[in-house]
Amino acid sequence: MLEYAGDIKGLSIRMHEIEYLFYLSDASTDRLRVSAQKEKGEIFEFVVQYEALISGGWRPVVRYDTAHGFAHKDIIRANGEVIKHPLFFETYNLAFTFASLDLKANWRQYRESLEKEIGK
Repeated sequence: MLEYAGDIKGLSIRMHEIEYLFYLSDASTDRLRVSAQKEKGEIFEFVVQYEALISGGWRPVVRYDTAHGFAHKDIIRANGEVIKHPLFFETYNLAFTFASLDLKANWRQYRESLEKEIGK
């Protein structure tokens, strides 16, 4: 974790960067890639992405993030098309928690759907 603490015109700023990989399967063929920026305990930017090792390469399958200025879920289809679903949470902290829990609970279904599209 990286941390920055500094003063700007008398204001104390403390920012944290969180970044890690979390393996979901015993075979290490499924993982979460997590990245978040926090300031004073509040997340102001995040990515939680489920990736699957398919045909020798890591593929993004489902991604929750705050790109484009709002929290949303991206489902990445086999052909590369991205289907975007907005999230309606009061804070990014809640959206981040939901994203992590959803992907940990449902990664098998997301993988199966992608594999059906691919024809595996």
